Amino acid sequence: MEVTSIPFLNQEEYSYFYSFFQELDNSANSTIVSENSTKRRKTDGPMDPMDENENDPFKEILNTVYFQESPPSLEVGEFEFKVPSSSFGLEVSDDRERARKTSLKFESGPSSNEESSSQGGGSRRLWVKERSKGWWDYYNSEECPNDEFKKAFRMSKATFNMICEELDAAVTKKDTMLRMAIPVRQRVAVCLYRLATGDPLRTVSGLFGLGISTCHKLVLEVCAAIKNVLMPKFLQWPNDERLGQIKSEFGSISGIPDVAGAIYTTHVSIIAPKVSPALYYNKKHTERNQKPSYSTTVQGVVDPRGVFTDICIGYPGAMPNDQILEKSVFSKRFNMGHSKNVRVVGNSSYPLLDWLLVPYTHQNHTWSQHSFNEKIGDVQQIAKDAFMRLKGRWACLQKRTEVKLQDLPVVLGACCVLHNICEINNETMDESLIFDLFDDEIVVGENAKGKSVNAVQVRDSIAHNLLHHSH
Repeated sequence: MEVTSIPFLNQEEYSYFYSFFQELDNSANSTIVSENSTKRRKTDGPMDPMDENENDPFKEILNTVYFQESPPSLEVGEFEFKVPSSSFGLEVSDDRERARKTSLKFESGPSSNEESSSQGGGSRRLWVKERSKGWWDYYNSEECPNDEFKKAFRMSKATFNMICEELDAAVTKKDTMLRMAIPVRQRVAVCLYRLATGDPLRTVSGLFGLGISTCHKLVLEVCAAIKNVLMPKFLQWPNDERLGQIKSEFGSISGIPDVAGAIYTTHVSIIAPKVSPALYYNKKHTERNQKPSYSTTVQGVVDPRGVFTDICIGYPGAMPNDQILEKSVFSKRFNMGHSKNVRVVGNSSYPLLDWLLVPYTHQNHTWSQHSFNEKIGDVQQIAKDAFMRLKGRWACLQKRTEVKLQDLPVVLGACCVLHNICEINNETMDESLIFDLFDDEIVVGENAKGKSVNAVQVRDSIAHNLLHHSH
């Protein structure tokens, strides 16, 4: 190996080397070399004494040699070179995380449970929770037996189909860009199942594959549609022709003439309202349940089949039956003389009126009074049985409801309409579903307000005729 000394360059040799390296700077890598050299100078801490003269040609030569000996750079656009600094590790991690998120965003397409729509040039994602609809798909198919369907919805498939057809125009919703509208049959089924079982909304949500809030909204919407569409068809005071048939049927049952209906009032437990809770405080239920109880009322008049012909819903539970009757439109219609030659039968919680027959409440009855009370009891039992079937079919009425007080009358009215549809279509009910009523009767005294001499004479005359006709 030969070792030679390197003499100092003279002016001519210096100029030659300077021109040689200047040509290298004009090559394809000149841009990258220039950027990297600038960044290196800015991040290397204290300036070297040799850096004081930035225009020194010899300094440019040394910088050029340094970068020529570095590894070859990557293609432009693949990677952005960064000079390591004190936070280099964190910066690299951030870059990798951003690269991973960008890759996921652009490489992965929409999944099965998301829908995308563009708004204003941007991308918006709607995430829909995947829920199973297997239970409803089975009950909505031909595979489900009619008896099993009836057990879940308290009516046959034929009656259910009829209700869906009647409500189709009222509850149908249009599809949107984000999702398909819930079918009418599923909407009606959600409402009927909730009313029939009284199950929590979370349970209903799991069975039908819908959100909890969606199920609650569907129940209220379908109940409102039932009130607006079906109530005028299935719950109305009978016309003259039907009224004559009702009088004849009640007459064959009790022997009392001109009876057009039996009246009864039941209570539905509610959560204590924030406004005027004392009005809804139910003293009798509180004594039985050993805890404060609140309720609202449902007053109904039924025909011999147990079909409602008039209902009055929403008066506070602390109000007695006679006051509810006095404030109802049904009572005002009779008092104004719109219903002539018509009588209604009630229990001892109602007052004796010209058009309202109630049993004798004093002690030591005569034979005629005793016979009259028995016949009145037979008619009154028809109304009570109707309410027992009402609460038996729609179990949501059996326990304290969570429906808001302002929405409750619509829900209760829908239950009465559905009861009528089942009764008219001869939908038999399982005896195990019959619910025993616990509505305590507050006896109204014989000297109650509204009692007239004519009403007393008419009742005595009917009692006398019943006794003699029975013999």
